[in-house]
Amino acid sequence: MKIPAIRKLVENNSLEELMAAEEAIVNEESPAIEVEGEDEGEKLTHVLAAVFILNEMEKEVDFKSALREYTRMVRESIS
Repeated sequence: MKIPAIRKLVENNSLEELMAAEEAIVNEESPAIEVEGEDEGEKLTHVLAAVFILNEMEKEVDFKSALREYTRMVRESIS
């Protein structure tokens, strides 16, 4: 997971574009937007993080707090 790639997705795409990219990656298709990542798994991780963060930002949460919450959830799911 690369924070700059997630930030780029959040700053340059709408929630609808990100959700379409998620669907394309899951269906093993190329997304219409540029998604950085070494493989499809990393690309999907970046898109899912960006979707979560944009949803949080719609609730008036700033980017850093939303990112912190996302990474906390990831850490808890791993441990």
